[in-house]
Amino acid sequence: MRDFNDNHQSHADKNLTKRLLTYLKPHKKRFLTAFLLMFITTFANLILPLATGLSIDLMVNPDYTFDFKVLVLIIGAIIAVAILMTSVVVGFFQQMMLQEIGQDVTHVLRKEVFEHIENLSIGQINLLPVGKLVTRATNDPGNISDMFTNTIVNLIRNFLMLFIIGIILVVINYVMALLVFLTLPLIIIASQLFRKYSRNAYRQVRNNVSEVNGFLSENLSGIKITQIFNQEDKKIKEFKEINDKLKKSYLTEINIFGIYRPIIWLIAMIASILTIYFGVSSVLAGILSPGLFISFYIYVGQFFEPIQQISEQFNGLQNGFSSAEKIFDVLDTKPDIKDQEDAIELDKFEGRIEFKNVWFQYIPDEWVLKGVSFKVNPNETVAFVGATGSGKTTILQLIVRNYDIQEGQILIDGIDIRTIKRSSLRKFIGQMLQDVFLFSGTIRDNITLGDPTITDEDIKKASDYVGLDYVLDKLEHGLDHVVLERGNNFSSGERQLISFARAVVYNPSLMILDEATANIDSETESIIQDSLSKMMNISTMLIVAHRLSTIQHSNRIIVMSKGEIVEMGTHQELLKQKGLYFNLYQLQYDKKEGDIHA
Repeated sequence: MRDFNDNHQSHADKNLTKRLLTYLKPHKKRFLTAFLLMFITTFANLILPLATGLSIDLMVNPDYTFDFKVLVLIIGAIIAVAILMTSVVVGFFQQMMLQEIGQDVTHVLRKEVFEHIENLSIGQINLLPVGKLVTRATNDPGNISDMFTNTIVNLIRNFLMLFIIGIILVVINYVMALLVFLTLPLIIIASQLFRKYSRNAYRQVRNNVSEVNGFLSENLSGIKITQIFNQEDKKIKEFKEINDKLKKSYLTEINIFGIYRPIIWLIAMIASILTIYFGVSSVLAGILSPGLFISFYIYVGQFFEPIQQISEQFNGLQNGFSSAEKIFDVLDTKPDIKDQEDAIELDKFEGRIEFKNVWFQYIPDEWVLKGVSFKVNPNETVAFVGATGSGKTTILQLIVRNYDIQEGQILIDGIDIRTIKRSSLRKFIGQMLQDVFLFSGTIRDNITLGDPTITDEDIKKASDYVGLDYVLDKLEHGLDHVVLERGNNFSSGERQLISFARAVVYNPSLMILDEATANIDSETESIIQDSLSKMMNISTMLIVAHRLSTIQHSNRIIVMSKGEIVEMGTHQELLKQKGLYFNLYQLQYDKKEGDIHA
């Protein structure tokens, strides 16, 4: 799967704009109202220079004809002043509407990104650092919100000002207006170059921000290992490198904008000089009145003010478009594993599992499972053993459909697993993994995972069943005891017991244990062994374990080697064969004896 954070496709601005506008459709009326308010304030700002010029003409020329048009303009100026006095109120309501729209759009985008990430396969998610995914759901929607509420609105307002001022300049003196307009091709060329280079700079900034977030997320989670092995200096050096890279990309972005803004300012100065030169000449020649010249000069200044602001808004626009590219690359990434359109909902799960000549690979041409076939009957306990990388855990991953196989067939109660809805399948399966993840909250929250249908009585039964009551009795607040991030205030064994209660409380028809007793102490292991003995009598159970002592009472043990089944039978049967399982057992037995004598 491609990395949709860095090696993304280049999206055309037109396509990005069209797609982004779909998020504004639900807010169309409020957005148009905000634009109407913006037009009112813009008009009020633009009528005053003309009124100023006419007022000057009236003062310097007593014989100036005071006709009806002048009266209308003066009245209009008075009205404009009144509007300006209320522009604070108008601006307040405009900004309130735009900010509400922006927050709604941000809310929807974050929701869509999170839901889409949730639907991606484990394999797709494992390819990317968590920090990058966090950036897609937090920073990037915020940049798009700012683009909607600030950049685009101001961009349209400035283009509107340019259009209106352009008409006013032509009306006052079309010859001088044409001289001002001669500078526009230079602005267009500069803007096109800026757009090209600034987009690339913004993309690099977004990539580097994701890189920093990914590094921080990983290294803050693993800081204990860093400190244990005295690797702080190395990690500081690594962070300095990616932080310097981010700083460099920011400086590149700033330099591009730093060049563009003075160029626009220089063009504006050229237009102002031309205005003064030809304006003064026109006044002396009697072509233009002093007041209208002053108005024209003010309008020229106002004409280039929105152009300079547009340069800043192009800056924000490129930032928003870069973030939009990132988000849409996520949303356009199709999940590797999807339910079929006619996928069925399981009413029950008896626990009959069958692998038929299953072949599977994570990486092309590197087969992890090679023609694996076996059956598991309801209420049977089957264990998988073998060296690391032999394919044991992969089998469990395929049963819950974290991945899809390339060849063969997996049947659940005689039904092909690919024809069953994943949510329906997993509803009947309880899983205990080696690396237990606990969420911040309480023990109750971690057992129920927020399911309101699970009562405290259900939790107590599950806790008593798996031996978690041994832990709860020692805690003052019991189920309401606070769990810190990742369960750092509990031992490995205690976290495993909470995980076991979490699995049991849902009354699974199939229980999967993947190295569930690998990292626990002997006392906790004894408690879990008692729980396992109970579970073996009420549901189908699949176990992966390196400790052969935990699987000796299994109905069947399947021995894996290099992706193939090499032995199968009960504990005693396999010992009599004196094959791979016998050798594994002897190694663990000799080690245990050595530990005792030591």
